[in-house]
Amino acid sequence: MSSTSTTAYDQGVNVVLPPTDQTQRQPEASADGLSQEEARQRLARYGYNELTEEKVHPLRKFLSYFWGPIPWMIEAAAVLSLIVRHWVDFGVIFALLVFNAMIGFWEEYQAGNAIAALKRKLALKARVKRNGGWISIAARELVPGDLIRLRLGDIVPADAKLTEGDYLTVDQSALTGESLPVEKKPGEVAYSGSVIRQGEMEALVTATAANTFFGRTAKLVEKAGAVSHFQKALLTIGDYLIYMSLGLAAVLILTLLFRGQDPLEVFQFVLILVVAAIPVAMPAVLSVTMAVGALALARMKAIVSRLQSIEEIAGIDILCSDKTGTLTQNKLTLGEPVPFGNVDAQALVLAGALASKEEDADAIDSAIIDGLPDRKLLETYTQEKFTPFDPVHKRTEAEIKGSDGKSFKVTKGAPQVILDLCRPEAELARQVDAKVEEFAARGYRTLGIARCEEGQPWRFLGVAPLFDPPREDSAETIQSAVEHGIAVKMITGDNMAIAKQVSRQLNLGTNIHVAEEFFQRDFKPESISASMSAQVEAADGFAQVFPEHKFDIVEVLQRRGHIVGMTGDGVNDAPALKQADVGIAVSGATDAARAAAALVLTAPGLSVIVEAVEEARKIFERMNSYAIYRITETIRIMFFVVLAMLAFNFYPITAIMIILLAFFNDLPIMAIAFDNTWLEPKPVRWDMRRVLSVSTVLGLIGVIETFGILLIAMRWMDLSVAQLQTFIFLKLAVAGHLTLFVARTKRPFLTKPYPAPLVLWSAIVTKLAATLLVAYGFGFVTPISWSAIGFVWGYCIVWIFIEDWAKLDVYRHLQSSGSRHRRLLDRWHKSGRPFQAGGGFRNT
Repeated sequence: MSSTSTTAYDQGVNVVLPPTDQTQRQPEASADGLSQEEARQRLARYGYNELTEEKVHPLRKFLSYFWGPIPWMIEAAAVLSLIVRHWVDFGVIFALLVFNAMIGFWEEYQAGNAIAALKRKLALKARVKRNGGWISIAARELVPGDLIRLRLGDIVPADAKLTEGDYLTVDQSALTGESLPVEKKPGEVAYSGSVIRQGEMEALVTATAANTFFGRTAKLVEKAGAVSHFQKALLTIGDYLIYMSLGLAAVLILTLLFRGQDPLEVFQFVLILVVAAIPVAMPAVLSVTMAVGALALARMKAIVSRLQSIEEIAGIDILCSDKTGTLTQNKLTLGEPVPFGNVDAQALVLAGALASKEEDADAIDSAIIDGLPDRKLLETYTQEKFTPFDPVHKRTEAEIKGSDGKSFKVTKGAPQVILDLCRPEAELARQVDAKVEEFAARGYRTLGIARCEEGQPWRFLGVAPLFDPPREDSAETIQSAVEHGIAVKMITGDNMAIAKQVSRQLNLGTNIHVAEEFFQRDFKPESISASMSAQVEAADGFAQVFPEHKFDIVEVLQRRGHIVGMTGDGVNDAPALKQADVGIAVSGATDAARAAAALVLTAPGLSVIVEAVEEARKIFERMNSYAIYRITETIRIMFFVVLAMLAFNFYPITAIMIILLAFFNDLPIMAIAFDNTWLEPKPVRWDMRRVLSVSTVLGLIGVIETFGILLIAMRWMDLSVAQLQTFIFLKLAVAGHLTLFVARTKRPFLTKPYPAPLVLWSAIVTKLAATLLVAYGFGFVTPISWSAIGFVWGYCIVWIFIEDWAKLDVYRHLQSSGSRHRRLLDRWHKSGRPFQAGGGFRNT
């Protein structure tokens, strides 16, 4: 087979894709497709139609957790313990090393399983002919020799030679870089990974998996992604803690060496202190929190394609929603048809049914066919040729042969398009327009239907009204979205009358604009005036929207400083879904739309999106709580230990106690992914000023309270140095998790939502273990009396209320300054200065 030449016809550029070895060979096939048995044999021979990922052996993966800057620091501490013959320290440090590796390995394994489960739910499907009938199978099960059907919106699942049909228009930009779709004809090859833009054809699979053109090139390509807000937050927090810890460690090392301390013991202690202070597990804990949340979203019929998109979902403040299928039921039913001329209603519906293709399961086609009084009427006709609907021509057409052997054509589509095709008299055109307007005012969609006898012009037969009623839960869900701080804008390709009728029914408001009022062919978002962008922002919806308009709407709203969610289902929606902060592929979306979306819905309706937003905000709050807690603990431990050693010239806690503290703190914190949390009523985003302000205040209070109990113990309690170290260890252990209960909510910590049982009991168990450890020692620490233990618990419980009061005061202060900031933003909006990505505004 010769190589396929694909032409970017508007530019006169030929882009030739080299054929693979397998595409040059014609696999054995038959008109009825493969049998299931033959398909199984070929599957065993060729393998699954998927690119194999290089999987790392679990043992090798586990060992990798012993390699890297943090493990090296722990290993160095272990070696130093051996050198100075601190055998207990060595044993506990080694246990910490293995423990960190096991936790990291397990959490990554769990997150990987979650992502794999989500990917399985997003697996592509293919229409294939097996045993003479068309069935839907997973695209990974295709084999060379399969007959497949390709239609508008499909991602081509394998290299396939086109066999039957008129034409396809294919987007090969992912393979060739061409900006324009190319036309394909029978005998040419459609390559795996390309997207069908127009048309419908059958094709013979010639190559699968790594043997496809896409498979050969995929191994040479690595996608480079922009740093997400989540990754930026991690980097900010990590840098803050690492620089602070290393700075304090340097001060401590220089001071202790100057005082003549043993260098080996100094470096061992400081290494352990830094390891305990730096949040080594933070990326893993936050990733698992998102993975657990993603599984919860999947149970709600909302699948995230990237874990980081959960953060954007939590921050949506404008949702641009498709009307059909999202706000409405997408269950079109045929109303009372209106024939024109010497035509009865049954003949009108029959012509519309003949211009349909039942096996395509198109909603409009199904509504027309279901409207026939007797479906057996179709059996007396043969559909010789069928041209499916496409967004450009906006009609279907079929060549029909009747039982008498006579041929004729039928078509159905947008009334204006069918009228232009038939060119009727002005009076008939006026009557049709009036009837279409009448139906539109009632929320009906109308189809024009025409027939053409052989050698005769097209004759307009009449209009068929179709009604797609609003979903029962749409109005209530929109109200719920508004209460969650999300403005809903309806986006529809229907005319203004239908848009306003549906909008009134849903209480969305009637400030609806025709998209072309703002977005002309050569529209550029940066050139839009301030008043016009404000009108876009204030609109309740847009009518007569083309796919390219969706992209422009999203970009204008983003320039106004909004986090925008955009729903879509078609291949032409893919650019807008990609541009949106959260592209949402609705239930039944094409493969191309699902591939571009951050959130894929598997259940119809808007309520799924609102539920997903609620869950995403809860996930975000869990991550936010953990970040505040972890920064607080680092500040508390590092500042206290360093300042205490500078002030009193002794170790307030031992190296082994620091390690044990890491054990006791890290075990329960992993339960944060399952915690109950307050649902924020408004959209949320990473606010590093808030995170660092709250955690710094809580951390410094922790330093003060620890110094307070240290001074009390030194002044009034008869404790040896070893007992004093045990005393301080218990204080840090108990106060740590009490602080978690403070950090996990912006409200008073004793109010709802209460901690999840797993969080509560993991904290109780570890604190009881710490209490028993300091009471009996077990060879790790010097025991202290139960009265001293009781004093520590009482002291920490008193201080938790002080910490809670300080936290609430910080939040009140931040909220007050935030209100002033929002008023400033409003003034900027009114001034017309566009929002600039990366923060702030720029002068116009």
